[in-house]
Parts: sequence; C-alpha cells; structure tokens
Amino acid sequence: MRLGEVERLRGELAEFVADVFVSLPRRDQRRWGGCYLRGLMLDGRRKSIQPMAERLPDGNMQALQQFVNQSPWDPLPVRRRIARRLCEVIVPEVWVIDDVSFPKCGTASVGVARQYCGAMGKRANCQVAVSVHAATDAASCPLQWQLYLPKEWTDEPGRCRRAGVPDGTGHQEKWRLALGLLDTLADWQLKAPVVVADAGYGVSTPFRMGLEERGLSYVLALTGKEIAHTRDVEPHRPAYGGLGPPTLPRYRTEPRSLSAHAVKADADRFTEVTWRQGSKGVMTSRFAVLTVRPAGKQALAAAQRAGGGQGRWDGVLPQRTVLVEWPAGHDAPTGYWISNLPATTPIADLVRWAKMRWRIEHDYRELKHGLGLDHFEGRTWRGWHHHVTLVTAAQAFLTLRRLDPKAPPPA
Repeated sequence: MRLGEVERLRGELAEFVADVFVSLPRRDQRRWGGCYLRGLMLDGRRKSIQPMAERLPDGNMQALQQFVNQSPWDPLPVRRRIARRLCEVIVPEVWVIDDVSFPKCGTASVGVARQYCGAMGKRANCQVAVSVHAATDAASCPLQWQLYLPKEWTDEPGRCRRAGVPDGTGHQEKWRLALGLLDTLADWQLKAPVVVADAGYGVSTPFRMGLEERGLSYVLALTGKEIAHTRDVEPHRPAYGGLGPPTLPRYRTEPRSLSAHAVKADADRFTEVTWRQGSKGVMTSRFAVLTVRPAGKQALAAAQRAGGGQGRWDGVLPQRTVLVEWPAGHDAPTGYWISNLPATTPIADLVRWAKMRWRIEHDYRELKHGLGLDHFEGRTWRGWHHHVTLVTAAQAFLTLRRLDPKAPPPA
C-alpha cells in the first residue's frame, strides 16, 4: 500500500489496535504497535525495522527496536483476541496445520539450524515454525504460532539463554508442537471444525491419536506407502497352551500399502468431484473412499494402548476412512488422505477439506511477500514471537477490511 492510502486508514487501524492490543499495559506500547503495523502494510522491499522507520513519517528506529525486541509484553493475549475476531467473521470450515521456514545466515538467531527448508526445497540454514490457520475457500488467517527448537539448541542451555528462550522450553517434534497449539486454542474457547495437514503430520500415528484423544475430526494427507488391512479382516487368537501369558491376537494376512489397496479397488468406485473454481477453471478429479484398518508398529501400539483401558486388547484394529485421488489419464493414484470421519461422509466434503490447504499457501505469500513475515532481523525468542504476532495482526486487519461490505475498495 502507498503511504497516502496507509495514512487514510489510520483511524480504522487505531480502532483495531485499541481492541487487539488492549492487553498491552502502556499507551506508548500500543502506539508503537500501530506504527509497526503501518510499516508492515506500507510498500517497500524490506520490512525490517530500520527501513520501515525510514519510510514512516513518525518512524523511530530505536523505539520500534525496543518495542519488538526488549519490551516484555505478552503476545498470547494479542493472538487470542485476533483469533476470536477472525473466527467470528470467517467461520472456518477447517483448521490447517502447517510449518513454514525462514532462511537465515549465521548461528545466533533463535532456533536456526541446518534442516529441511521448504522455502528453498532442500536442507539449508533456517528457522522453522509450526502454525495453525483457520480457513475457508474464501479467506484464511493464522491463529497461533510456535517456533521449532532443534535438539542441537536445547542440548546447549547457554545458547538458549543467550537467545532468551524461556526456561523449561525443550525440544519437541513438530507434531507435538501442533497438538500444543491446538490445546492453547481450545483454552481460548475456540473449537476446530476439521483439522487438515500435509503428510508430514498425517504419517504420524501418535499425532492422529492425539487428535482423536482431543475429540477432533481430521483429514490428513498420507504418502500412499502406509500399510493397512482390509476392513473385513479379523485377528486370529492362538489357542492358549497354559504356559505363560496368552498370546496376543494376530492377523494371518499381511497388510498392503494404501497404493495397493487403491489399485485393487473397483474402477467404478472412483467418481468425478469438483471442489472449487481455480484461476484456470473448475478444479476436478476422480476420487474414491475406502475403509481400511491401518497397520504397522505404531498403529498396533496405539490400538493396544487404546484398548488397555477396557481390558485386554482383542486384536481388532480400528477402521479409518481413506480418500484416494486418481486423475483420469494417470497410471497411478496421486493423492491419499486418512480421516476418522465415517465413510458415509459426503465425498464432496472430504475432497473440499482435503484440498483446502491451498489457502495456507496464499496466507504465506501474503505474510512473507506482502507483510515481511521473514524479514525479521532480530535474534531472540521474544523478538521473533513479537514480530510474527504483529505480522498476524496486520494480515488480520487487512482480512477484516476485505470482508467488510461497508469498507471502501483500496485505491
């Protein structure tokens, strides 16, 4: 946005800042919060503090540096207010879990390590964060963030201390961070309609079990290599010989990969489904819904734990719904998703939810390219979480304005 347009929005932005930054105790903190948001929305190649301060009529680099990097305001109440406001307006169909990377130089920025960097498509020096987004096909917004700390960071307490990592913050896998974010959102009285995530999360049986233990429905991507039994297979319990504990039930047939299950499915089970209008026309493909019993060591252990509270496990693996995409003209399926929703769920709904991850790529483009999500040059835990909270607030303001029928169109 050009400077004149940003300045014309100062009244609306001041009302928004007064609402979402009400938890900040001092007036000057709220003032610099509004100033930072205007800097993020203003045109410019870099959205780090110095160039933003230079572009703003009332910019003050030292004050903005102190507000973002040193000021001890809590970002969680700000995110909570943003999340509540956006969920009331958007009324999301799904919550999407994803992670985003920030390429970095050096070793001092909190959480930086050589790891897979989605922004570069390879292993590189970067930070990684896990996020939860509320989404429909028309709008979306991030609700909560958490920076991922690799083990090489948590194994060095002095390094964490220098970066301001809170005491007691340990290494957690990304799927555990995602469950923690969902717990925080539940504490804010927000309820996930359907949880959607890519195969990085879908392949984790503990993650799926964690969602089920929280009473959440999900549609999660898989790779197709995961193994499962057919829906009608039954375990065999060997006869008890009287010596030692009874042998656990076991299956006499070997599980097959989901891709093998899809290939053996009848061709007439695949039906054409259209899920949205794309930039090049309607998006349509062929899908089928299968019911299987996921197998493998993780699935077996999870089933045994789930059955342990009701007596000895009977060997029956739970049924799960699998959505398979096999476009016309392709030699093999191109997509797999697992869900704990019943197989009677309309296939159009399953497809729409599975495909709604595209909105998050739209979020990341706006957050990174338009609002400087990855332009933060500070090194501390506090500064990073303050910055992403302020970027979230800027996107929330613009999203609410786009969805307001009374708002004038941008110049």
